[in-house]
Amino acid sequence: MALAPNFIPRLLLLSLLIVSIPLTSSQSDANTTNPPPSDSDLCNGVFVSYTHTKGSKIPPNDTANQPYRFESVITVLNHGRDELKSWRVFVKFAHREILVSASNAVLSDGSSLPVSVENGTVFAGYPSSDLKSAIQTAGDVTQMQARVELVGTQFGVAPPNVPLPKNITLAIDGWKCPKATQKGKNVLQVCCTPDPDYDNTEIIDNEFLPRQDGDLTIMYDVVRSYSSNYMAQVTMENHNPLGRLDNWKLSFDWMRDEFIYTMKGAYPSIVDSSDCVDGPQAKYFQDLDFSNVLSCARRPTIIDLPPTKYNDSTFGLIPFCCRNGTILPRSMDPSKSSSVFQMQVYKMPPDLNISALSPPQNWRINGTLNPDYKCGPPVRVSPSQFADPSGLPSNRTAFASWQVVCNITQPKDASPRCCVSFSAYFNDSIVPCKTCACGCSSNKAARACSTTAPSLLLPQQALLVPFENRTELTGAWAYLKHRPVPNPMPCGDNCGVSINWHLATDYRGGWTARVTVFNWGETDFVDWFTAIQMKNAAPGFEKAYSFNASTLGINGENNTIFMEGLPGLNYLVAERDGENPLKNPRIPGKQQSVISFTKKLTPGINVPGGDGFPSKVFFNGEECSLPTILPVRSSQHRRHISVFLLALPVLALLILRA
Repeated sequence: MALAPNFIPRLLLLSLLIVSIPLTSSQSDANTTNPPPSDSDLCNGVFVSYTHTKGSKIPPNDTANQPYRFESVITVLNHGRDELKSWRVFVKFAHREILVSASNAVLSDGSSLPVSVENGTVFAGYPSSDLKSAIQTAGDVTQMQARVELVGTQFGVAPPNVPLPKNITLAIDGWKCPKATQKGKNVLQVCCTPDPDYDNTEIIDNEFLPRQDGDLTIMYDVVRSYSSNYMAQVTMENHNPLGRLDNWKLSFDWMRDEFIYTMKGAYPSIVDSSDCVDGPQAKYFQDLDFSNVLSCARRPTIIDLPPTKYNDSTFGLIPFCCRNGTILPRSMDPSKSSSVFQMQVYKMPPDLNISALSPPQNWRINGTLNPDYKCGPPVRVSPSQFADPSGLPSNRTAFASWQVVCNITQPKDASPRCCVSFSAYFNDSIVPCKTCACGCSSNKAARACSTTAPSLLLPQQALLVPFENRTELTGAWAYLKHRPVPNPMPCGDNCGVSINWHLATDYRGGWTARVTVFNWGETDFVDWFTAIQMKNAAPGFEKAYSFNASTLGINGENNTIFMEGLPGLNYLVAERDGENPLKNPRIPGKQQSVISFTKKLTPGINVPGGDGFPSKVFFNGEECSLPTILPVRSSQHRRHISVFLLALPVLALLILRA
């Protein structure tokens, strides 16, 4: 059969097309190059980055101290093999930043926004604090990554310059992070890897993080849970041998419109439901009587109840409650080293199911004349167990438990709240508390004293006289001792509590001291204590004659003498009026004891040269201000002060008045 005239050309064309197709594809593959892997893809650990996204000038106009708005993003990406629990990132800000908002995170020290973060701060994940691995999620980045968007104010760095922090790093035990490196103009990044020397099997093998140690721990245990509300038990435990709280006040932030309906064992400092009535809570819970709601504040403050409410069926009957806010060290009384209360918390949509539980954030606790505490974020831990209330030999487990760890801290520029004066048998003058030991008013126009002039030496009898009544007595003593009197006179110490340490005797086999505690404030102290740290003399401590005293080991060193009042003497009363308020000065509350030491265990000790004076003094856990000088031995030293010498200040005062 004859072929069509155009068949052969068509066949050749088709063959060429078929041959050219794979050839073209191969050439395309050969010319295509994959993009290089990103820095995060090369990180076999946790990749952390800080990206500055935007900045602009804001009022007021100030060439010397111009503020600028900044916007930035912190990214935490888990490229490790295991889940990253309770992630925390430290950002060392460097431009006096004030943080205004942060999404998907809270500040780990419990601070509420806005807040100054010029010295750096630690961010903790919230509401999601754990980051799963790629292995667990088949590479689902939404479960592996946290993204924190920041908005704040910085000073001095004008666009287009970029105010990057000095460093960023993971703030979690068991991880090693090198110095962060800058990528381009606006990115700071670091890859953190597991520390091979850190034993983290407890973290990996268990569902929950292990419980941590701290000066004070707070447990937030959900003991009953319903779809719209739950019952939480809050337990505060003191673990510091010198820490304590008096009239504690506990505050925190609700993050999801929760409110407190009822409480037992404690109470809000302000009972107010108006925020619920005016807010979404009343619209949703239309059948709830909001007149019975205790607190709708986003940040409520909780206070303890008095002992009279302990057996109250409505407010009390909670073990370890109702002690006027007193939490003592375990060394004083283990049964009084904790405080407990319960509260019924109502939730809001979309959390209306029995398992939707979220603890409050930004915890803070403080007391009267007590150390300052900084608290971390709540960390999910294994459910707490409680004894069965029926009395059966079994335990009941909480639905969910979180731990908040608080540690004693010294805030920047904070002043002490107690001070110490020194005196000795070989010198008739007292070295008083330092000028402005507990702070002075910053209003220069309102004060008529000097905040920089050193305090003047005092006669013995001035210890019982309030500072405002000492002026003439102090001036007369300086006149007799031929010492200059500054003009204006130095300001007082302004401390509510002062402690006098008097070196009473020193002999070949031992020595004694006298401790006197003065309360110049308006608050009575029940179950007070003081702790004296002696660098070299503590091993020779024998006894205190009017106090209950013993040596206490702290941080592996047994150099602290812990003293508290004996039964019946554990009450340090406040300052009160004299016999005739119109003529006599006010009288401080006072407790006093002599302490004896032996030299058998401290050979070579130099008692008058400094070993007989404390290196640190604490009152109710608060470290007190100490003098910078010690009493010196007079060349005309006499072991006993004559009656004539004691009368000299009074005679001098009469001469000056004449």
